[in-house]
Amino acid sequence: MGKVFDWHLIFDFIPTLLEYLMITLQVLFYATVIGLVLGLILAVIRLFRVPVLSQLVVVFLSFIRGTPMLIQLFLVFYGLPALLLVFGVDISRMAPAYFVIVTYALRDGAIFSEIFRSAIKGVDYGQTEAAMSVGMSPMQSFFRIVLPQSASIAFPNVANSVISSLKDTSLAFTIGLMDMMGRGEALIAATAHALEVYIAMSIIYYAVVLILEQAAKVFEKRANRHKAPVVVLD
Repeated sequence: MGKVFDWHLIFDFIPTLLEYLMITLQVLFYATVIGLVLGLILAVIRLFRVPVLSQLVVVFLSFIRGTPMLIQLFLVFYGLPALLLVFGVDISRMAPAYFVIVTYALRDGAIFSEIFRSAIKGVDYGQTEAAMSVGMSPMQSFFRIVLPQSASIAFPNVANSVISSLKDTSLAFTIGLMDMMGRGEALIAATAHALEVYIAMSIIYYAVVLILEQAAKVFEKRANRHKAPVVVLD
């Protein structure tokens, strides 16, 4: 049982926890960037129904959807070194942050691939036909016509997924990453003021989420500023 609640400690803990927020944000940033690239590759494989690879992607997506995030984290943390050791590569001493980034990038890649696939299919095929009628190759029409429009369609769901990933990074301390959550657990062990620490962390997480939401709204508004407004008829 913890000590008597002291609300003053909440404001004492916040600066200490903020020192480790950058680690959390770095993990989120690298995992998101890698996840975006991976998600686009997986989406293209499924859209073009590449033999064998398309079936493997389906199995990968099903696995990611069907297993808890914590299990995926442990599988990468313990499984990846064991797998690479078979080929003579020892990464057992690598910092936990790398395993966290790999895990979240794989998870984000799976989620982003479904978002991209849906967004790309949402672009009218007539635009591809029009692009090809003026001499563009299928590859040019995809990257110059379809992809920019699908990125605009996908952005809101991608932004929501990134915000969700931020909250999920709180699991990273379970494999030894000293991020904001890890520092919070250390503070609890040292002070026994668990409630104050968790309230302080919830304030920080909530503030960061609000900032990300507002940034996403501004970016989306700027990206869509050239689109014609939708007119609703009664």
